This record gives sequence, C-alpha cells and structure tokens, in this order.
Amino acid sequence: MSSIRVTVLGGGSFGTVLANLFAENGHSVNLWMRDAARAADIEVQRENRTYLPGVKLHPGLTACADLGACLPGSDLVMVSVPSKAFRNVLRASVSHLPPQVPMVSSAKGIESARFLLMSQVMAEEVPGSPIGVLSGPNLATEIAMRHPAASVIASPDESVQLLVQESLASERFRIYSAEDMYGVELAGALKNIYAIITGMSDALGLGANTRGMLITRSLAEMSRLATTLGANPLTFLGLAGVGDLVVTCTSPLSRNYRIGSLLAQGRSVEEAEHEVGQVAEGVNTLRLVKAKADALGVYMPLVSGLHLVLEDPSCIDVVTRGLMMGTSKRDVEFAVPGLRD
Repeated sequence: MSSIRVTVLGGGSFGTVLANLFAENGHSVNLWMRDAARAADIEVQRENRTYLPGVKLHPGLTACADLGACLPGSDLVMVSVPSKAFRNVLRASVSHLPPQVPMVSSAKGIESARFLLMSQVMAEEVPGSPIGVLSGPNLATEIAMRHPAASVIASPDESVQLLVQESLASERFRIYSAEDMYGVELAGALKNIYAIITGMSDALGLGANTRGMLITRSLAEMSRLATTLGANPLTFLGLAGVGDLVVTCTSPLSRNYRIGSLLAQGRSVEEAEHEVGQVAEGVNTLRLVKAKADALGVYMPLVSGLHLVLEDPSCIDVVTRGLMMGTSKRDVEFAVPGLRD
C-alpha cells in the first residue's frame, strides 16, 4: 500500500516495536511519549534505551512528547499506553485528532471503575472514530529481534482490519483479522492473571505436568467468564486466546510471568513490580476479575486461589491443596451444546 502517517501513543517496549514495524514498512511514524527528555534521547541515539536497549530504530520513526505536533494529519492512531493512563491520554489527544481517524488499542488491561476494556474507553472518548484492538502472542523483545510473530486485528469495521493488515504486516509479522473485538481484547487482559500463576508454579519447581494443567484450566476459566460477558468462546482458540496465553505463561520475557516467579521467591507484590520495572497489568486485572466473577457467579477457582495467595502468601499450600481436591468440572465446557458447568 502507499505510505500513510501513523502515530503511536506510548513509548514503552511494545509501542516502540509497533512504531518501528510501521516505519520499516515505509510509513511516516510519530512515537509519542510523556517524557520529553527520553524522546529527545531516542532522536539522538536512535534507540529506546529505557525499554529496548540495543535495538536500532528506523529513520522513518520520529519520537516526540507533544501531542499537538504528533497527531494532526494522522491516518491511523495506535494507543499503546497502560490501562490506568489510557483514558487520560485519549482526553488529552482528542482536540488534536483528525476527524474520524481510525483508533486501535494494543493495551491489555481493564479500567477499574466500570470494568471497561480499552475499546469501550475509546468508544466513549472518541465516538466519531472507527476502532479496533491488536492482540496476540507478541513479546516485544522477540519481535525487536526479528523473530517471526503474528497478531490479530479485531474490529467490527472491515476497513480498520484491512488498514492495519496492509500497513503493519511484513515477512516477519503476520496479521490475522477477527470481528469479535470484545473477546480478543478480553483474552489479552485475562491471560496476564494466569501468567502470574504459572510463573509461581515454575519457580516452585512443580514441573511441566502442572504447567500444562494450569494453562488448559486457565483457558477454561477465561472462556467461561468471556462467554458470560457476551464474547464468543471460539475466539479463545485463536492467537489472541490460547496463543497469547501459552506464550505469556511460559516465557521469562513476560512481565506477569516474572511477577509470579518473584512472588514465589518471597517478594511482596510491590517488590516484584519494582524489580520487573515495567507495568504488569496482571495484579490489577486479578482484583477486578475476582470482583466481577463473584458478582456474576462465575466459577473461577484459579482466580480465587491466586487472590488468596496475594493477600496471604503463607497460604499457598492450602490453596494448592484446595484446587486439587475441588469438584471436577467438564474438561471442554463448550464441546457439547447445552452442557455447561
């Protein structure tokens, strides 16, 4: 396709990787971040030394800290900021956005006040723009190292799907499309909880059988809640579901996996988050999902168990025993129509 103007809001690891991918595809890219000094450093050094040290950035990428300079004229805006800052960044951006510019979120979190996903926040704050979400097994460091990867662009608007596929896809980054935006986004948020659990399990030396059990039961819990909330359970069999879940639950590059590993080594939540040094959405998402599951009466024993452990780490053995001795449920809950636990 012909060159377009892309603005990526958020200069963390994944925002930087996305901006660089667009630039490598020949597009004009602005990478916005709050920190003007860091933006200036990127312009001089041609690398994001805070989040992606050693990764040289394409000359077509411009780092900036002024929304008024970054956003006007954009043909596509990617929003890659943490969920807790998401709405405020959008509100600061609205007056600078071109009319009806496509907006795509890559954030994997939930806004606490009303249990809103980032697409729902975008719909409220930028009601005139077509929206989408980008999600999948996308560890930023591996993409920056040019390892093959794939992602999903989900949107009810086919033009958004095509725009992202044509502008972002390359020989090393494949983009699939989907319509179930809510399901894709919910999968991306929920899997962070289970990465903490498997990180703890691996650090405790519980083995591959345990890890396999945890990942598959995590998938059951995710799809159970998502279906209750109106998503398609089949979405969770794709890249944004099981693909992202497996990667996040097994790789030390995953921030939430590392949080779990540190917790199992005796660190507090605060110490673990400080040591990881980047926003890991899983802890906040856990608390929100626990409250939502309780309110809806959705059976989520792994969520409940992790919540107990974070409140009192000394109870991990009791929680583990309780999980193993609990009532057995169906293995595949949606395999037979009408049969649900």
